[in-house]
Amino acid sequence: MLDRRSFGLTLLASLGASAAPGISLAQQAATPVKAASKLVLIGTKGGPRIGGPRVNPSNLLLIDGVPFVIDCGYGVARGVVNAGVPLPSIRYLFITHHHSDHNLEYGNIVDGAWSSGLNAPIRAFGPKGTVEMTDLFWKLNKFDVETRIADEGKPDPRKLLQPTDIDEGVVLELPDIKVSAIRVPHPPVVENFAYKFETKVGTIVFSGDTAYSEKLANFAKGADILVHESLYEPGVDKMVARVPFAARLKEHLLASHTKTEDIGRVAAIARPKLLVLSHLVPGDDPTITDEMWLAGVRKNYDGRTVVAKEQMAIDLPLA
Repeated sequence: MLDRRSFGLTLLASLGASAAPGISLAQQAATPVKAASKLVLIGTKGGPRIGGPRVNPSNLLLIDGVPFVIDCGYGVARGVVNAGVPLPSIRYLFITHHHSDHNLEYGNIVDGAWSSGLNAPIRAFGPKGTVEMTDLFWKLNKFDVETRIADEGKPDPRKLLQPTDIDEGVVLELPDIKVSAIRVPHPPVVENFAYKFETKVGTIVFSGDTAYSEKLANFAKGADILVHESLYEPGVDKMVARVPFAARLKEHLLASHTKTEDIGRVAAIARPKLLVLSHLVPGDDPTITDEMWLAGVRKNYDGRTVVAKEQMAIDLPLA
């Protein structure tokens, strides 16, 4: 396992010396993050499998210290805490689609915040089904919630979590922050969204899960950061061979995700200041190096690119 110094050297090599400033590992445990605005990659492995150094998909965007969580894969709550952000400070959650690796810990992160002292609303945004999922989560945990309200004097968390089923367009507008969404292709899922955060410290786009999409490329044009899901096609056969009941998995992966070469095509249109490869598939194969992830992208795109790591933090605005 790489220590912090070794990881920094590896990151320098993958980015190039001019790209390194402003990108580091976030502080661990309870140490607060130092920058008021930054992107932290919490979970960078695509798919629901658990194990290895990477965890399931999630991202943390801090704008003036206010946390926005994008996707809630298994491990997101611990990852946010490890990034130095107290769970009760979360105010906004976004779900790209309802595959379990993106929503499995949606209710749990709010429950964790409530257990730690949450006493303010959290607004949640996601595809159709988000409101229903919220209601079902509270029904599942009815005994615990009502026991703790009566026994410990806690506020009712069911009144604090405020979900919205979204459509394309502007989904949230705050002073200095606008969040927009578009549908992107991820068959067979139709209600599947990419998000764009336009802020005073930069524009950040999260592709969500998607096949190659020029619509996404145009949506992300001129972004400061594009966080794009990534499929390393040469690793798919090896992954499928070790996953039980995976006869159709390869077919799904190739139809529903973006190969590294095609990410380069997207980035060549969008021209972000920084391209971040995340939601890595396969994300649990240690033989796939950063250089292997980057090689396909470089066939079509020569811009600043980095392969995400857990707890990688990118200061905003970009240096």
